[in-house]
Amino acid sequence: AGILILILTLCLAPSAAALDFKYHHTAELEEFLRGVHAAHPSLTHLHSIGRSVEGRDLWVLVLGRFPTHHKIGIPEFKYVANMHGDETVGREILLHLIDFLVTSYGRDPVITRLLNNTRIHIMPTMNPDGFEATKVPDCYYTRGRYNKNGEDLNRNFPDAFENNNASIQPETRAVMDWIKKETFVLSANLHGGALVASYTFDNGNPVTGSLKGYSKSPDDDVFIHLAKTYSSNHASMYKGTGCDNRQAFPEGITNGYSWYQLEGGMQDYNYVWGQCFEITLELSCCKYPPEDQLGKFWRDNKVALIEYIKQVHLGVKGQVTDKNGNPIPNAIVEAQGRPHVCPYRTNEQGEYFLLLLPGTYVINATVPGFKSMLKTVEIPDNTGNFSALKQDFSFPEISDKISSRAASCPKTPLYQELTRASAAVKPTVHILVLITVMLVIFQ
Repeated sequence: AGILILILTLCLAPSAAALDFKYHHTAELEEFLRGVHAAHPSLTHLHSIGRSVEGRDLWVLVLGRFPTHHKIGIPEFKYVANMHGDETVGREILLHLIDFLVTSYGRDPVITRLLNNTRIHIMPTMNPDGFEATKVPDCYYTRGRYNKNGEDLNRNFPDAFENNNASIQPETRAVMDWIKKETFVLSANLHGGALVASYTFDNGNPVTGSLKGYSKSPDDDVFIHLAKTYSSNHASMYKGTGCDNRQAFPEGITNGYSWYQLEGGMQDYNYVWGQCFEITLELSCCKYPPEDQLGKFWRDNKVALIEYIKQVHLGVKGQVTDKNGNPIPNAIVEAQGRPHVCPYRTNEQGEYFLLLLPGTYVINATVPGFKSMLKTVEIPDNTGNFSALKQDFSFPEISDKISSRAASCPKTPLYQELTRASAAVKPTVHILVLITVMLVIFQ
C-alpha cells in the first residue's frame, strides 16, 4: 500500500505543480519560485536583490549549470519585467519561461546546452508594489504604473545626457547595485502598451544625432540585430503594424529616441554604466489584459525569448592576464572604431565580453601605464555553438599582480553638448579627451 501511495504521489506531483495561465500575486509568485528552486536545487538559485518601498522582496531566480556564482567564460544574461506595475504580461511569461527551462533541461538538447553555457537571471517583477496597487486592470493607464512613492522607475536611473536629478528609489537602487555586482552582457526589460522591440539610446542630443530624430550609439548595428532577433522570432511583432492605425514600426523595431524621448531609462543606464546591452520589449497592446489571453502571449513570445538569450554568445570574450597568468581587472578592452565614453573594462577575473556581429575587428586591450595590445580577430556567428570567439591577452611586461584602477567614468552626464560650456571656461584635459572620443565614435 505504501508503494502504491508513493507511485500515485509521483504521478500526481507534476500536474499539481503545473503553472496556470493566471495572474500570480506576491504570495503565489513567491510560492512558485520557491517550489522551482526546491525541485531543481542544482540548476537554480533564488535570492532577493533588495526590497520595494513597501518591503516586498525583489526576487531573482538564477538558472544554469553554476547558478550560485559567476564562472569564467560563461556570460551573464538577465530578463526584468513589471517595472511598471500595471504592465503585467512580461511578469507572467517570465514565470512560464522559468517553468519551460527547468522542465526542458536534460530533455531538450538546445535548452540543455543553453543552460550549461549561460547563467540566466530572471526577475519577474521589479515593481511588486505597483502590481498589487492595480486593483482594476486596465488596458491603458493606472496608478499602479508607479512605485509606492509615485515614481516612474523607468525615468529614475541616472541619465547619460542630462542631470535628471531623480530621487533614486529603493527598487532602482537595488537594480543598480545588482548590475554593478554581476558581469551582465545582455538583457531585456519587458513592458506593455505597444508591440515593438526598442533599443538604445532613449535620450540624445546633436552629438548622437537627435537633430535627425535618431539617437545612435556606437554599437547601433548590434542593437538593430538584437531588436530584430526578438521581433523576427515573435509571432507577430515583425509585421510592425503597431497597436493602432497611427503607429507603425518597420520590422517591429524602433530606436528609442525615434519613438519618443525618455530621460532616466534603464536600458541606457545598462549600456553606458553597466557594460550590458539591453533592449526594451513592448509585448502587448493592452497593458493588463484578461488572464484568458496569457496562454497566447506565452506562445507568441516563447521562441523569441529563447533566441534572444542565445545572442549573449555573439562576438568575442576572453581574459587579460599578466605573464604569470594572474588576471588583470579594470583593463580597458574595446573594438577599435567603437569606443565607449565610459570605457568597457575587465571584471575581477580579468574577463571581458564584447557583443559584435560577425566580421573582422581589431580588439584593443589597454592596461594604464603599459603599451596597448592590438589583435585582429575574425568573428563568426557562434550563437549556435553557445560560445563567443575566445581571444585572450597576456601582458608579458607585467610580472606582479597589479590593481589597475578603474578608468575614469564620471557619474555626471557623459554625452552633454560641449557647446553648452561657457566660453570663459578653458577646456580641461577631460573635455579634450571627451571631444576626441566623440569625433571617433560619430565620424
